[in-house]
Order: sequence, then C-alpha cells, then structure tokens
Amino acid sequence: MCGITGFFSFHPQSESRLSKITQSTDKLFLRGPDCGNVFSDNKVALGHRRLSIIDTSNAAAQPMSDVSGRYVIVFNGEIFNYQRLASEKLREMSSSQGGFKTTSDTEVLLYLLIHYQEKCLPWLSGFFAFAFYDKQEQTLLLARDRYGKKPLLYYNEDSYFAFASEMKSLLAWDIPKDIDYTVLHQYLQLNYIPQPQSILKGCSKLKPGHYGFIHANGAFQEKPYYDITIRREAYQDYTYEKAKEVFIQKMDAAVQERMIADVPLGAFLSGGIDSSIIVALASRYTDQLNTFSIGYKDNAFFDETSYAKLVADKYKTNHTVFSLTNADFLEHVYDVLDYIDEPFADSSAIPVYILCKHTRRHVTVALSGDGGDEVFAGYNKHAAEWRIRQSSLANTLVNMGQPLWKILPKSRNHKLTNLFRQLHRFAEGSKLGLQERYWRWASFTSSQDAASLICTQLQQSIDYDNEIKWKQYFLRHIQSDDFNEVLKTDMNLVLLSDMLVKVDMMSMANSLEVRSPFLDYKVVDFAFGLPATYKVDNKFKKKIVQDAFREMLPPALYNRPKHGFEIPLLDWFKKELWSLIDQDLLSDKFIKEQQIFDLASIQALKKKLCSANPEDSHATIWALVVFQYWWKKYFC
Repeated sequence: MCGITGFFSFHPQSESRLSKITQSTDKLFLRGPDCGNVFSDNKVALGHRRLSIIDTSNAAAQPMSDVSGRYVIVFNGEIFNYQRLASEKLREMSSSQGGFKTTSDTEVLLYLLIHYQEKCLPWLSGFFAFAFYDKQEQTLLLARDRYGKKPLLYYNEDSYFAFASEMKSLLAWDIPKDIDYTVLHQYLQLNYIPQPQSILKGCSKLKPGHYGFIHANGAFQEKPYYDITIRREAYQDYTYEKAKEVFIQKMDAAVQERMIADVPLGAFLSGGIDSSIIVALASRYTDQLNTFSIGYKDNAFFDETSYAKLVADKYKTNHTVFSLTNADFLEHVYDVLDYIDEPFADSSAIPVYILCKHTRRHVTVALSGDGGDEVFAGYNKHAAEWRIRQSSLANTLVNMGQPLWKILPKSRNHKLTNLFRQLHRFAEGSKLGLQERYWRWASFTSSQDAASLICTQLQQSIDYDNEIKWKQYFLRHIQSDDFNEVLKTDMNLVLLSDMLVKVDMMSMANSLEVRSPFLDYKVVDFAFGLPATYKVDNKFKKKIVQDAFREMLPPALYNRPKHGFEIPLLDWFKKELWSLIDQDLLSDKFIKEQQIFDLASIQALKKKLCSANPEDSHATIWALVVFQYWWKKYFC
C-alpha cells in the first residue's frame, strides 16, 4: 500500500516541471511513511511513497527497475496471488538462481508487465493502481483495479501528462485550478463527485477495470480489461442451498488470500453481518485475531459495540473497543477536513478516520466488510426498490399518505422521524421511472434545489446537456426489471465514488491498509450470476449473506436496524459547530465575498436546519462546509 505520482513531458517547454517530482511525492507521505524515492530521466519522472506490507526490505523499495534498467514501475496496492502467478507465468525466473531479487508482489508485477504487457491484468487478484514505464519505447502504461479501490487521478494536455494517487500530489505539478461548476452541481446532489469526473476542469480519474497507454507524442488511450457482467444465463446454475455452499467457499478463499502480510494484521468489527462474517472466517487462519470496534458513548441510537462483542467473544478475538464521546468525534472533524483534497461529504468519513487512527496503533493491515451491501443488496434503498416493484396494498397506503409524510418532521437522527423520512422518499420515488428513482434515492437533494444554492451568475456555467450525458452514463445499466442492474449501478457509482473513496482516504490518512474480501472479483462475479431473489425479497436484504453464515454468527445480529457509521451531525450543527457555519464558512460576509453560492438560499438552508423539520438539510450543510473548507485551502 503506497502512493504514486508521475509526469510525462511531450514538449521541451514542460520538461522543467520534471524537477517537481520530489515535491509531488512528499505530498503522499501519509500513504507511505516508511520510504520515499523518485526516478527521473529527460522525459518521465516517477515518485513513490511506501507503506511496507509484503517484503519490508529495502530491496523491495520503489520505483523498481528490472535487471536491464529498461523498465520502471511505481505500484500502489496488493496482488494477493503473486506467488502463484510467479510460478505459473514466470517459470524461468522462479526456477533460476538469478531470478527474483525480492519476495515482493511488486517485482512479480514488474516482470509480468515486461513479458505480457496489459494482457496480464485479468490475472491479478487484488487492488492496485500503477504506472509502468518503458524507457526504450518511451511509453507509460497506467492501470487501476477492477472496482477502483485504489485511486488514480490524471491531468492530460498538449505538452504533458501528470498523474497521482491524490489531488494534493497532482496539484504539486502546477496543473490549472479551474472549478468545474457542472461537477459542483452534481456534488451538491450526491455529496460526492461521481467518477471519472473531478472538481477541476481537465482532471479525471482512470476508470476502474481500465488501463491507459501514454506515448511520447502525447497520445493517450484508455481501454477496459474488465467489467462487471450480469450473467443471466447462470441464474439457474445453483439452487439456493447450493449457492450458499459455494458462497461460503468463495468468501473463505477470499479471506484466506487476504491474510498474507509481513506486518501485524487485524479486522474491523462493527457488529454488522458483513464484518462479523470476515472475523468468523479470518479466525480460522490465526490463533488470535485482533479486532477493533468504535462505540458512541453519548449516543446509544448509533452504538453497535454490544453486537460486536458477541462476535468477538464467540471467536475469542483480541478485541479492542474505542468508546468515544461527542467531544472525541468533534476533535477529529478538522483532521478530516484538512486531509480531504477534493470535496467529499460523506460524514461517516469522520468515524472511519477515528477507527483507522486507533486501529493503526495496533496493526498495519485491517480486513473490512466493505462492498457487501453493494454486491448483495444490503441497503434500505434496496429493500424499498424491491417493494416498490411489487404491487401491494402497503404500497398503495404509503402513496396515499404522501401529503401527510410531506408535512411531518423528518430527519435521520431518531427512529420516528427517520421513518417519516423513509415513507416520504418511498412515496416520492413511486411516481418516478426506474432510472430517475435510482438517481433521486442516491441523492440528498434534487437537481433544482442544488442549482438554487449556486449564485445566478455561475448557474450559467452549469452545462446541463453535459450533465444529462453523464447521468445517462451513470444509469446506463438500469434498463429492465432485473434487480441486479441496480446493484451493478451501485458498484459503478456509490461504491466507486463514495464508499471506496472514503475508506481509502481515511485509512491512508492514518497509514493503514484496508482489505475487503467481499470485493474479491471471484466473489463479485459469482454474485452477479445469481438471481436477485437470492439477495433481496420482501423480508430480507442481503438474504444469501445472512442465511449462508447464520450458523456461524450470534442470533442477536439478525433482525435489527442497520445504522452504519452515522454521526449526529444535526445536533453538532445546532450546537458545537454552529459558529463554524454561521460565523465562518457559510457566513453572509463570506458568501458575498466568495461569489459562488446564493446568499438567500444559504440563509434559507440554515433556517431549515434549525427548524422542527430539518429533513436532510444537515447533509447539504456538510457538503457546503466541506467545499468551503477545501476552497479556502486551495483558492484563498
């Protein structure tokens, strides 16, 4: 696990920028505090910060060259099947005495690329982003893992191509800083930026499951090597009972594969089904697994540590609970805001940051349950989407109650007001088509309301035609009544641009590697060959996940509300963080001077926040706070 950056000059006028390689690499220090090195010739500069996980010796440091010195690689991530690939695909090197110089996956990947180029990408099991340079041909090959677990941003123009693991590192190459207000409009709807877009014009992210070739003349080609395939022809391959057996086998193999490390390893244990499954399986391969939970000492509604303890006790793990007060959470709000280098407003990043920070004091690698909800339909919106597609009296009654739901108080912070919020969104969604409903349920605010937050002058900068094209791209898989299309869309939108960004960013801020067995490609491919009825029905979300592992988990974990890593933002904004909003980032004075947002709309939003019916105003306020903090950091 590391951070990478690089620069390819196509014209003499940009060659002076190659000297910025050290500055750009240093920006990635937290991603790789163990070591930092650079490579540079008269065309290309490559930088690497290392978090040592496999083969911690200096010999495995990067940038890494082959014996001839012709090829150079900078690599971020892990290839879990590298030993098998070395023996099967690189037999001559494996058997010869003058073969591999290290026991690292980086060296195996280097020689796979030398011998097979991009053809080796489908063989890799793991998560990664890398750049592979051929000095002789003067070509650069970039690639990103199947689901985009590791980030790779780039900026491409006539005289140079720059890339990096993080925006702060990319900005060190002095790329232009022009805000894309069409993307800002999307951000205000979703609370994150949908990839491959970026908040800055001209900046993009390499798509997951893609590779890109950059040539010395500046030509750039991006091509896919993998896509999630809904295999309808396989829907009848397994009975439900047989599917459960195969699922357990594949998850067990995915967990076992991710236990390889030359540093201390543990697992997150939230008290939910997914992380509990990971702990149950991981306990098979170590005498005493280290597990970590985060607790909400001041808010029992969000606290799930009692369920985590049941699992820890059952599997006799070395369990640590970080029980935190509101003051503990608030203490880290600015740490999170400081690390974010592109607007990202999933507020659960705060507890994830804290969990990673405390966990890193004990281990360097942590297993997690990320991806289970997107792959196997674990969210409330999945249950709602399933129900809305079935004709029922309950649906009719909920729709009839729309006028009532509209006026009742709605918020996520209490059981009753959250129910009113859900009923309102259900009734609202029932009137929309498949794609429009998905987008609305994925959003915190509507397109119209998001636009009203932007000042009149800048609203003219929103390219609605282009936004419609992007929206069609994001929703392109939802075409029929096959529910797996919804899950594939989740993988390509929510998982990619929200969940994985959050975990990568917050774990790397604390130099912690997080591995996700549910995102093993063999598990995902298996899941998309199962009918949706194996995953969700009128009674269960994540049905096969719950049923397959029922005998391994404490009964108390079942049939209880799902909260996730939520925090009491609404209460904080009304109390402890009110001055940050009203006197600083969203003050009338700052809004007027900045000239990005509409003053009247911001004032109305603050008023709604403090009303008896706040709805999701706190989420939009947080999106604005994050943007404003970022803007001050990079534009003031």
